[in-house]
Amino acid sequence: MESINWLEEVMKRKEQLVKDTQEFLRIKSVLDEENGTPTAPFGAGIDEALHYLLDKGNDEGFASKNLDGLAGHLEMGSGKDLIGILCHIDVVPEGDGWASDPFGAEIRDGKIFARGSLDDKGPTMAAYYAMKIVKELNLSLSKRVRMIIGTDEESDWRCVEHYFKHEEMPTMGFAPDADFPIIYAEKGISDFDIVQNSNASAEGTSLILEYVRSGRRYNMVPDFAEAKIQGEGDLQKIVNEFHGFLEENSLIGRGMCDNDTLLLEVEGVSAHGMEPDHGKNAGLFLASFLQSYSVDEKAKQFLTFVNEFFVGDSRGKKLGVAYSDDITGDLTINVGKLTYVRENGGSLGLNLRYPVTNDMDSTKKLIEETCKQYSFKISNFSNSRPHHVDKEHDLVKTLQSVYEQQTGEEATLVSIGGGTYARSLKAGVAFGPLFPGRPDVAHQKDEYIMVDDLIKATAIYAQAIYELAK
Repeated sequence: MESINWLEEVMKRKEQLVKDTQEFLRIKSVLDEENGTPTAPFGAGIDEALHYLLDKGNDEGFASKNLDGLAGHLEMGSGKDLIGILCHIDVVPEGDGWASDPFGAEIRDGKIFARGSLDDKGPTMAAYYAMKIVKELNLSLSKRVRMIIGTDEESDWRCVEHYFKHEEMPTMGFAPDADFPIIYAEKGISDFDIVQNSNASAEGTSLILEYVRSGRRYNMVPDFAEAKIQGEGDLQKIVNEFHGFLEENSLIGRGMCDNDTLLLEVEGVSAHGMEPDHGKNAGLFLASFLQSYSVDEKAKQFLTFVNEFFVGDSRGKKLGVAYSDDITGDLTINVGKLTYVRENGGSLGLNLRYPVTNDMDSTKKLIEETCKQYSFKISNFSNSRPHHVDKEHDLVKTLQSVYEQQTGEEATLVSIGGGTYARSLKAGVAFGPLFPGRPDVAHQKDEYIMVDDLIKATAIYAQAIYELAK
């Protein structure tokens, strides 16, 4: 059989691909459980997007299945083995400040602007067209190819949980929901709280810490923290020292005192929790400042613990759990939430990302032992295990070869601290759609995908599907 020019095949369908992508992006598929129904549990928008794709596939000859409005799939080919393409149709809320309607899918300067254009409805349409091209070329396949459609990836992944309770696990597959070339390894991700468990007194000193508050999400470096102190003595002196501390650390903030009440605020720099050192943790800076003052016993115990084990260390060295491997690099710890309230004591919300060869059970035991010594305990523990496909696996080798043929560039293997949909598959990698050097505008205002990149990704996916399933 003569070789197929995949890019040419996509170009024949370019106009319709772009039109369908725009139409798909105009559906506001944001989670809306409050208005969910038994058949549309995540709300009308997500249900409309799921039906849009399933109906389209059905009309074009794919076998379609809707799993209780929580997930779905489109399938072609025959054979025992199954190639999975894991996509999701839910998008994060649009947010403010867009230059055009976030669900208008307007094209400007060769870019389609819409929430979900990059994550993940644009790439989903690229993968759909890739399947469609392989089908329309009537190519002989020895395996089945199935697009698995998730509806809750941006929240709790209940879609894939439900899906794999009822459906088979693909032999291998990819998720078009990250970066090119190939993400073959992802760190484990554990979220948990460390809670003060102490009978220490919050009275009896000239300075009483009423509260410290910082952060709302485990996986973000908090960019704001505030504290309130009740006290006697020269509170203005503390304000002056605080302003010196801010200057020393190149931070913005303010201190105010009114009679016996002192308020302190710090502005840090937000960043994704997978690399805490890219941000400035406002909560940790504030805890570091407060540590040097003679506050009440309960607050002192909390601040000592925070400073001893977390300030100035995002790698778990102070906790004795530092770990690194050649595949995914360092273990990282992000203090995403830091809260102390006089009546209840303190707690820390941690996001710990650990390398693929790290044993999380041992790590957790070590943290528990340290906590116990300081009157703290672990609660609300959740753990998503690391994901790794061997670099010699057929899946990896095939996708590397396809990427290099289509782009003329080396298909390097990438490991990340984040988690992609690929970790839902036993043998799965994340594969595009973001090409090297392109800005990652997912979840940001004015999110877009370049039309040329949509075309190029579709050609890559089409060849990949054919090579994996032939």
